[in-house]
Amino acid sequence: MPAPKPGAPVRGSSTGRPVMAALDLFGRRWNLRIVWELREDTLGFRALQQRCDGMSSSVLRQRLTELLDARVVEQQPDAAYRLTELGRGAYQALRPLMRWSGEWAAALAGEEDHR
Repeated sequence: MPAPKPGAPVRGSSTGRPVMAALDLFGRRWNLRIVWELREDTLGFRALQQRCDGMSSSVLRQRLTELLDARVVEQQPDAAYRLTELGRGAYQALRPLMRWSGEWAAALAGEEDHR
């Protein structure tokens, strides 16, 4: 399956609105995890695979291909991977969601304490 691109139909949207393309890209299993693991480091394939809980090499290759095609990740001359400027922007855009998810988890934990 090719990487989602704004302007082309994607899962959940025949219009390919940019936000829908982004949600399709980052909704694919492991893609957010790869962005997370590359947020501070440039990593080689094996190091990235280990940080992603040892996901299969074929799945990692597929996900990296999607993220490379989407220009979120780039491969260095030494074959290591890092986030592009777009990838760093995506990580920054996701930070409020990370904060919210912590609040959500705390709220749900509080509900369970009151049951």
